[in-house]
Amino acid sequence: MTDLRIRTASVDDAASVLAFWEEAAEGTSITDDVDGVTRLIARDPEALILAEADGLLVGSVIAGYDGWRCSLYRLAVLPSHRRRGISAALLDAAEKRFVAAGGRRGDAMVLEANERAHRAWASAGYHREDHWRRWVKPFV
Repeated sequence: MTDLRIRTASVDDAASVLAFWEEAAEGTSITDDVDGVTRLIARDPEALILAEADGLLVGSVIAGYDGWRCSLYRLAVLPSHRRRGISAALLDAAEKRFVAAGGRRGDAMVLEANERAHRAWASAGYHREDHWRRWVKPFV
């Protein structure tokens, strides 16, 4: 897409990002609220990367780096804008961020049942590692 703009999110984007995820992302998270999104941006201002086309939010990815792991979450593209290279542009921005910070490998959180996402991640060069499992414990 030639009119695609990739940028980092600001705290002012929190509500629109949440509305976007309602339409474009699979699954929900305990941190899917304005407080969760603004905390992410306050802690790591470059982590939430957005894609816009003609002023419309059409894609997102969270590219979190803690100095040890490069973690990718919430890669999502508006259904009406899929298959136009938006996820590739978002991942390119995320990977450049990681490399510049010294990151060595990207780890993506992908829902087990989301076959469309499996194909998208595979086409971007990522592969599934079946020997790892996520263990979680909510604190609230």
